[in-house]
Amino acid sequence: MAEENQDGQEKTEEPSQRKIDKHKEDGKVLSSKEMFVFTGIAGALLLLYALPYGAKSLLFEWGDLFVFSGNDKLDDLPSTKSLQALFFILKISLIVGLPMLIIVLATQFAVGGINFAPKAAAFKSNRINPLSGFKRMFSLKSLVELGKALLKVGLLFASAIGVIYYLLPRILRITDGTLKSGLEITQIAFPMLIGALLVSLLAIAALDYFYQRYEHVKSLRMTKQEVKDEYKQTEGSPEVRAKIRRLQMESAAKSAKQQEALENMGEATAIITNPTHFAIALKYQVGQLGAPKIIAMGKGLIAKRIMDIGTEKNITSFRSPLLARALFFTGDIGEEISEKLYNAVAIALAYVYKLDKGEDIEAPEINVPEDLRFNENGNILKEV
Repeated sequence: MAEENQDGQEKTEEPSQRKIDKHKEDGKVLSSKEMFVFTGIAGALLLLYALPYGAKSLLFEWGDLFVFSGNDKLDDLPSTKSLQALFFILKISLIVGLPMLIIVLATQFAVGGINFAPKAAAFKSNRINPLSGFKRMFSLKSLVELGKALLKVGLLFASAIGVIYYLLPRILRITDGTLKSGLEITQIAFPMLIGALLVSLLAIAALDYFYQRYEHVKSLRMTKQEVKDEYKQTEGSPEVRAKIRRLQMESAAKSAKQQEALENMGEATAIITNPTHFAIALKYQVGQLGAPKIIAMGKGLIAKRIMDIGTEKNITSFRSPLLARALFFTGDIGEEISEKLYNAVAIALAYVYKLDKGEDIEAPEINVPEDLRFNENGNILKEV
């Protein structure tokens, strides 16, 4: 049966990568306490089994703490022996603690991976809330933990009873035998008992691992509404996505139009420049009907490209910052210029025509209407 959330919706959908990452940030990774119990006890037993191989040197070091020679200075003796004792304790701690730490880390790495989540260590008020604690005590999870504890006690008890029952005939004969025979029975009974308990712990750990994995996967599942909400958060609402697509299409169309305009630069009559920030290529033949048309226009790098092409094709440029900005902010590629700019453009084109004929004349003064005088950002310039 699928799990339900607080709204009563079933969590039937597979988790998204975003939800998995959020769980990791919150410190919610797959883990099994019973697996730690099994590997911890098994590791401790292995360590205990290996300890005798180095016990001799450790005993000598321990005994050396209580040995005093006649050459030792009495004043320095307490500090010297205290330092030796400290190093001895640190050595024992490393011998015992380091392998256990490696076992714990290896267990978590194998079960659910190692994850460092500072957010999980942050203070949360619900952890000390009595009401929340009371609810946790009587939750389904608490009942499951109680069931696991009872199962563990029962299984370990049954394993111990089984081993004792199997060895009971030999145990009963201990009183009739010698000390050697009693030790031989103990040598057999103790490893068998430890082995049976370890097998029981392994079975419990395996059951707990699969249960915790099931619960972890279930907690990650999402409702259909959660999937929709997350999609909106990451991809945006349908309206926003439609607007983004429209803007992308407009940008692509504008780029294509700009490229086509650059290819048609050969038809231009003159280029009005800022001189470097804006460039507008105009087309007009004397005697034609209609106003001059904008062949190409741009700012920044596009403006530089227009001027470079103009130089290549021997198109005359006319410098007029106010006129260039007015044409840029009031016109568009392929359209006629604004009616308010007819007079200013006519004066500029007349000057270009005369230059093209080889006349040596001074550049005219261009008057642009006040309501069409823009700065580089497209804002109307204010009179000072």
